[in-house]
Amino acid sequence: MQIMENAPAKINLCLNVLSKREDGFHEMEMVMTTIDLSDRLTFTIQENDITVDSNSSFMPLDERNIVVKTAQLLKETYHIDAGVHIYIDKIIPIAAGLGGGSSDAAATLRALNQLWKLDLSLEQLAELGERIGSDIPFCVYGQTAYVTGRGEKVKPLPSFPSCWVIVVKPFKGISSWTVFKDLDVDSLPNYSIDQLVHGIEHESFDECIRYVGNALEEKASQQNPRILTVKEKMLEFGAEAALMSGTGPTVFGLTQNLTKAKRIVNGLKGFCKEVYLVRHLN
Repeated sequence: MQIMENAPAKINLCLNVLSKREDGFHEMEMVMTTIDLSDRLTFTIQENDITVDSNSSFMPLDERNIVVKTAQLLKETYHIDAGVHIYIDKIIPIAAGLGGGSSDAAATLRALNQLWKLDLSLEQLAELGERIGSDIPFCVYGQTAYVTGRGEKVKPLPSFPSCWVIVVKPFKGISSWTVFKDLDVDSLPNYSIDQLVHGIEHESFDECIRYVGNALEEKASQQNPRILTVKEKMLEFGAEAALMSGTGPTVFGLTQNLTKAKRIVNGLKGFCKEVYLVRHLN
């Protein structure tokens, strides 16, 4: 038996860091959505073992892989006798702030729930995903949402207003922990998420773009100044809004005009190799 599952990238429309928690993580407040830039995972049932293969040479294929960790957690928690072979067709850039690994893990939870006939709810899958990574609960649901805690508290929202998303990944990746290391929370900007949520609920693209923002952008830009360069070029070429996703270094721009979106893409191809034009997912 074989199942295929899409694992879409996520973007942070707004990201605030509220405080440093006693457990070492940071208390976050975010609005996130998914975009039509997806890894494709194929799951084939086999005897006992969990094995992984991929078209990407930039990820481990052993127990260090987040997909393997996720499958093992599910297998051990529910005492599954069967195994699975997982092939990851990797499209989402790695170490990019797009949640590719988390989305792969979420896709693994959804697919194995079917393949191993576990009949678990999305809420149960999200709780399992939380044990592996902070972004996985959001990726399990895979829709626009208000997200708090360290990422595990997910409140679904209506779909973000229809638009084109220009995604640009500068060459140098960033590890999330390096952005949060020695982070001075009190010095960070704080964006009006309530206003953004209001814009989403009223399907107002113009209101939404006034309130997007990422409190980690300046810190990440110290590691990779190309982030600000790409953002400035996006706005110069006509994007209605542009900001970094997650801990970076990927920058995305938003516009409802396809002609303008194509012009932005053509303008940015001279600055970065990895440039994508996609829609957000409803």
